[in-house]
Amino acid sequence: MWTIPNALSLLRLLGVPLFLWLVLGPQADVWAVLVLILAGLSDWLDGRLARAWNQVSRIGRLLDPLADRLYILATLAGLTLREIIPWWLAAAVVARDAFLLWIPPVLRRLGYGPALPVHFVGKAGTAALLYAFPLLFLAGHDGWYADPARVIGWAFAIWGTGLYWWAGVLYVVQVRRLIAAYADAGGGQRGRGRSEVKTTGG
Repeated sequence: MWTIPNALSLLRLLGVPLFLWLVLGPQADVWAVLVLILAGLSDWLDGRLARAWNQVSRIGRLLDPLADRLYILATLAGLTLREIIPWWLAAAVVARDAFLLWIPPVLRRLGYGPALPVHFVGKAGTAALLYAFPLLFLAGHDGWYADPARVIGWAFAIWGTGLYWWAGVLYVVQVRRLIAAYADAGGGQRGRGRSEVKTTGG
C-alpha cells in the first residue's frame, strides 16, 4: 500500500477539496487551473511509476479512477455554479456514472472485484475531459486567450463526453459477458469469468 504511486494518488485526492475552495471561495482560477494541471501530471506519473517499478496494487487500481471521477465531478460543480458551462453538459457526464452504479454490486455478487479494469476508451474520455476543464475556465475570462480556449475546450469536452459514454457501454457489455459466463458455468466456475475480465478490459 505504502508506495510512491499510491502516495501520488492520495495527494491527488487531497487536491479535490482544495480545488473546489479555490473555484467557489476566492475564485482564484489561476491557482485552480494549476491544481488541475498538477493532478493530471500526477495521474500520468503514478501509473508510469507503478508499471516501471512493478508496484501496481489493488488499492492503486481503486484510487486512480476514484481520483479522476472526483476531479471531474468537482470541476463540473465549479464550472456549473460559476455559470461557465451549461447544466446539460454536467448532467450528461454525471448521468453516465449514475448509469453504471448497478455494476459494482453485480460484480460482488458474482464473486469478482469491486470494479472492472479501466478500459482504454474510458481513460481517453477522462483525459479529454480533464484537458477540457482548464481550457473552459480560461474561456470564462476576458483575455486574448479566451476565444481559442473556448473552441479547443469545447472540442475536448464534446469528444470526452462521447468517449466517456462509449466506455460506459463497453463496461455494460463486459458485465453482460460475465453474467452469461457465470450462468453457463452454473455459478461455480468463476475463474472463467475472471479470465474474461482480463481479456476484455484495457
